[in-house]
Amino acid sequence: MTTVLMKKTAGRYTGFTVSGHAGYGQAGRDIVCSAVSVLVINTINAMESLAGAQMEVAADEAEGIIDVAFIRPANEKAVLLLDTMLLGLNSIQNTYGKKYLKLKFEEV
Repeated sequence: MTTVLMKKTAGRYTGFTVSGHAGYGQAGRDIVCSAVSVLVINTINAMESLAGAQMEVAADEAEGIIDVAFIRPANEKAVLLLDTMLLGLNSIQNTYGKKYLKLKFEEV
C-alpha cells in the first residue's frame, strides 16, 4: 500500500511524505503506483518551477519514499498545486480503494 501523509502546522502545509508501493500490479506495471508517482513528482516540479516554493526533497526509489519539507510555509500557488495533487490522489483512492492508497493528514 502507498501512504501519503500530508503535514500541516496551524492549518498550513509544511510538507508531505509518500511511502510504500501500491501493490496493485507487478513492479514496473503497477498503474496505481505509476499514477501516484506522476502526480507527486509533477506537483513537486511545479511547486519549484511555477510557484517558487522552497523545499527540501528526499527520495528513495527502492523503498518507495518521497519526503518533502517546506523551508518556508507553502505560498498560495504551492497550496493550489498541493490541493490539486490531493484531488487527483483522492480520485485514485476512490477508484482503486484504500487497500492500495491511503491518504492521511497530520497536524504537527
